[in-house]
Amino acid sequence: MQKEDQNKLYHVIKDYIPKAVLAKKNRAKTWIYGYNDKYDVVVISKTGQIQDIININGLAIALPKCDDKVFQRHTKKENQYWERHELPRELSRINSIFQWNDRPPAFKNKWIDYIEQEFDRRELGFWFYNNGVKTYISGAHYMYLQWTSIDVGYPDFREANRIFFLYWEACKADSRCFGLDYLKIRRSGFSFMGSSECVNTGTLARDSRVGILSKTGSDAKKMFTDKVVPIANRLPFFFKPIQDGMDKPKTELAFRVPASKITKKNMYDDVDEELTGLDTTIDWKNTDDNSYDGEKLLLLVHDESGKWIKPNNILNNWRVTKTCLRLGSKIIGKCMMGSTSNALGKGGDNFKKLFEDSNLSTRNANGQTKSGLYSLFIPMEWNMEGFIDRYGMPVFYKPDKPVVGVDGEWIKNGAIDYWKAEVDSLKKDADALNEFYRQFPRTESHAFRDESKASLFNLTKIYQQIDYNDSLIMEHHATKGRFYWKDGVKDSEVIWTPDSRGRFKVSWTANKGLTNKKIQKHGVYFPINEHIGAFGCDSYDISGTVGGGGSNGALHGLTKYNMEEAPSNEFFLEYVARPQTAEIFFEEVLMACVFYSMPILVENNKPRLLYHFKNRGYRGFCMNRPDKHYNKLSKTEKELGGIPNTSEDVKQSHAAAIESYIEKYVGIDLDSVYRSPDEMGSMYFTRTLEDWARFDISSRTKFDASISSGLAIMANQKNVYLPEKKQSKISLNFATYNNKGILSELIR
Repeated sequence: MQKEDQNKLYHVIKDYIPKAVLAKKNRAKTWIYGYNDKYDVVVISKTGQIQDIININGLAIALPKCDDKVFQRHTKKENQYWERHELPRELSRINSIFQWNDRPPAFKNKWIDYIEQEFDRRELGFWFYNNGVKTYISGAHYMYLQWTSIDVGYPDFREANRIFFLYWEACKADSRCFGLDYLKIRRSGFSFMGSSECVNTGTLARDSRVGILSKTGSDAKKMFTDKVVPIANRLPFFFKPIQDGMDKPKTELAFRVPASKITKKNMYDDVDEELTGLDTTIDWKNTDDNSYDGEKLLLLVHDESGKWIKPNNILNNWRVTKTCLRLGSKIIGKCMMGSTSNALGKGGDNFKKLFEDSNLSTRNANGQTKSGLYSLFIPMEWNMEGFIDRYGMPVFYKPDKPVVGVDGEWIKNGAIDYWKAEVDSLKKDADALNEFYRQFPRTESHAFRDESKASLFNLTKIYQQIDYNDSLIMEHHATKGRFYWKDGVKDSEVIWTPDSRGRFKVSWTANKGLTNKKIQKHGVYFPINEHIGAFGCDSYDISGTVGGGGSNGALHGLTKYNMEEAPSNEFFLEYVARPQTAEIFFEEVLMACVFYSMPILVENNKPRLLYHFKNRGYRGFCMNRPDKHYNKLSKTEKELGGIPNTSEDVKQSHAAAIESYIEKYVGIDLDSVYRSPDEMGSMYFTRTLEDWARFDISSRTKFDASISSGLAIMANQKNVYLPEKKQSKISLNFATYNNKGILSELIR
């Protein structure tokens, strides 16, 4: 099972810019490299002309206009693919610009067109026919394919890497962006791509610094010495800058003069006069929260960012390092970050947070994501070694007949088929399976799988459900939206409206006959749909905290078995957010309760939400703690309702409620105890599932979604928690009498 269009890394946006505007600006060559706010598009063309507008991960990117100079390896389309060309032998004998200067004019005239062409391709990118299709690669990608020597010779062309480099070019061009956060599979080539970009950037820049970080200092050093330095040393002379120090340095590459473009106009110039006063370096730093603190960086390559282990923290490091890439409000440098993820308890949780904070769909008033980075995930099947054909395209499923691979070997199986077989073989070893998912993820949730031994609940069922949810088009099952009072009149009628920016996710809305129904007793409102379901809520009291942190507020709606036109035993609403003020959160929770006319169970250690309900006349909506009879409640509990979070019994009951729900209604019921084994659970809120997977009963405050969802379960099962009334130990023996006759006679 997989999502519709999952195996499309991008799509062309038709008629994104009016044709007349496009034609006019192309004629005038006035499209400027960078972010165009008028059309909300990032232009990566440096020619002044654009053609296709493509969407990668929600970012509109304008590619250069294709000219007539499209390289064609062969006239037959089946023989058209990427092919690297060796440096001409005569030029390979030249090791420096000084040797070039010593060559006679006839030699220079013979090769100047070739050199100019390579500089143009480096700057503007390269067009070639690939299986009959005109295909564009960026300049950085061209440098990687054509001039980057790696451990197996030179890189293969892969469509996945083409998309990566186009997205990276857009990140560089976009003035709102600090760089790229790439969630990858194992052996995707990121380390070499990052090393190539270090050299590409460092050999062009003046008075700049390029930095390298990795999961450990030794890893950063190894990347520098084993990848960056050899790549720089093997560049052709016309790209190779004049270097200070050793040919194989251990800590820093220092360039006195960056690689200047050799052209017909300057090919006879002597560079000796330019050798002083410049400072361009590539170096690495030890892994630390304060690495590069106070430095100014043009480029930072951040390798293995998902594997930083305590005490080092990738989140803390990025907060510091981010300042190295800006001058005031202006972004002056970019970060290329990429990694697979460790288990969440081994650094993966911080990387996951950073990746989520890099989502392009959520921007602040400055147009930036929360982290400043742009996230990118490419599924495993696009980049799996051994399953890439000669055109760089992945073979997803077993072909009808063998396909020639990019390495010349025959491909007889498909990447997805291979992956599924591995998954099937590891199903009985949860930790081995989760490690395989992290190394070769097909979805983002695969990439952040945790170790089973760290989970309080049944991870197998949770991940079954997450995988199933990933296969769905979630818009068909859960809708984002918001609630509001009709005509702005509070305590009137609550209206639900879909809204992509809304904080609620809803999988079921009650019909008109069940919504906004409440009764009033002695001036207090009560819900009427408690027989259908109830809400659970993890609230907060303070609008903001120092530094803008603080946990989210969370609300969950859950049905019980019912005879109404409503699902049974199904979560139907999820809300996990922290609005600008606590009062907004309180009102949104209240509106949800009124709309569905269901009661709510709230932790009472943060009572402002309960006071909000009481002061507005909705005390009847707030459930009392289910583990005590009314006459045993404290004065405050009687006044407000709610349940404490300090009681160990309550904590255990809360966790047991979630555990029981997962066993019954989440994932596959192989034993057919609760439903058919062919029937998947119907828990559509993946964020809550992931929170359950990480839940730690000893540190509950970090798991907002788990707290509120568990309270919703307890609210629907309140009778389970009521203590039994103790039988009186006092024996009441009344005397009995025979009342026949005149006198009563005692019966003994």
